[in-house]
This record gives sequence, C-alpha cells and structure tokens, in this order.
Amino acid sequence: MPSLQIRDMPDDVYQALAFRAERARRSLAQQAIVELREAMGIAGGRQRVLDRVRGRLAGRGPRDLRPEPEALVRADRER
Repeated sequence: MPSLQIRDMPDDVYQALAFRAERARRSLAQQAIVELREAMGIAGGRQRVLDRVRGRLAGRGPRDLRPEPEALVRADRER
C-alpha cells in the first residue's frame, strides 16, 4: 500500500488532527485517511459496507424471530 509523509505541517492542523483522532479512538494516520476520504467525497470501505447493509435492511421491515430468543436461552439453561 502506498504511503504519504507530510513535512512542515502547521501546528494548528496537527493539533486539530490529533484531537479528532483521540476523540474517535484512531491513530493519526487512520484519522488522516478518514479526513482525506471525506474531503474528496470517497466513502471508506467500512462505510460502503454499512451503506449496503442499511439499503438491504430498509425494505424488509421488522423480522419475526421464531423461536423467541428467551425460549432458546431457557432451553439451553435446562439442558
């Protein structure tokens, strides 16, 4: 995978990136990638997958779970 090194980054930009990375629990490199993707309008891989899943689930509506989860837990405890 290609890499990028940024030299002479202004301190205010670095501090803002570091703050956002810490808040999102990401490394500086991960946060920089997220911010670059957003700035260029490129959805990340994870976001693309989530959007696809949401699209598939949107038309289905609520599911009827049978057997009910409580019954499965109860049956497992009684084994």
